[in-house]
Amino acid sequence: MGKLAKILNMLVLSLLIILTLVVLLIVNLPVFGALPKGERFTKIKRLNNYRDGQLQNESITPMQPEGVSFYTILKAFFFEKHPDKIPIHPLQFVRPDLNGFSSTSRPEIIWFGHSSYLIKLENSRILVDPVFSRTPSPFSFIGSKAFPGTDFVKAEDFKDIDVIVITHDHYDHLDYPTILKIAPKAKKIVTSIGVGSHLERWGIAADKVIELTWNASCNLGNGIEFTAVPARHFTGRKFKRNQTLWSAFVLKTKYYKLFLGGDSGYDKHFAKIGEAHGPFDLALLECGQYNAYWPYIHMFPEETVQAAIDLKAKVLMPVHWAKFALAMHPWSEPVTRVVTASVEQKLPVITPKPGETVIIGEDFPQSKWW
Repeated sequence: MGKLAKILNMLVLSLLIILTLVVLLIVNLPVFGALPKGERFTKIKRLNNYRDGQLQNESITPMQPEGVSFYTILKAFFFEKHPDKIPIHPLQFVRPDLNGFSSTSRPEIIWFGHSSYLIKLENSRILVDPVFSRTPSPFSFIGSKAFPGTDFVKAEDFKDIDVIVITHDHYDHLDYPTILKIAPKAKKIVTSIGVGSHLERWGIAADKVIELTWNASCNLGNGIEFTAVPARHFTGRKFKRNQTLWSAFVLKTKYYKLFLGGDSGYDKHFAKIGEAHGPFDLALLECGQYNAYWPYIHMFPEETVQAAIDLKAKVLMPVHWAKFALAMHPWSEPVTRVVTASVEQKLPVITPKPGETVIIGEDFPQSKWW
């Protein structure tokens, strides 16, 4: 019996060692990126919003309301699915012209679903939060699948992009396979501080990455200036959260000003940004993936409209919907609620089909195509 017990103990120990090695191998795969270190980490630790070992929001921002556990959220996500969470039919889209610049002096916007869109200027093309994988997760077999009809463009279709903007490091905004295909030929990448640690691990040249802290700016020439501004969110690709920054970006061109929202819950920072940088010709703001279980890190559609008003935006374009089901609401509910609220608030809102070109100040599609 003693000999059998020893054999069993050895087997259990061997299995534990093998399991530990497998876990270590998986969590250190390139897709998870790398945490900031060295001079980059030192700079992060010196920021005013770095406390208790992580970056902080301007307001206290719990991940979920008091009394709501992670188990409750997980159970709701898997067992409280709305029947219209996924569209029944493939989404309508327009085959876009991805190459070349704006045909006028006005910026052109082409949205690809969720938070990915292309901004075409007279002399530059800017690609924001490009995600063209089937799932916004570290592995293709895990997570929400892209809606039918949203794969009308591929990462390989984008050639020689002038600027890639990455608001933060979540998988639905920073997509490893997409970056590997697009970033090597991009001229510059503008992002939040800390995100460069992921990019460098993936072989992206450090000299093409510009990392900004909140309220810092960079001028790229050709009349293009970016300023990182606060958002109310969080970051992390593995187990340790908030080691890289999350931002929205103010884009100033020669004659226009755009707000590139990224992800954010509603808060007083929108009004502050509106006072400091507004008015905006267009605000691209998240309107989807909300729930009462996480009310501080994503906006409800009515809050999206109020945020645009706070920003002093002339026009609102809702994004962060129509590609992935990352919450429990019906897939088209976000835009329906935004349109209703915008009418009530008398705020112009545009709702282009994926791939449809929007010309700022000239062509504002408003069809209810969904």
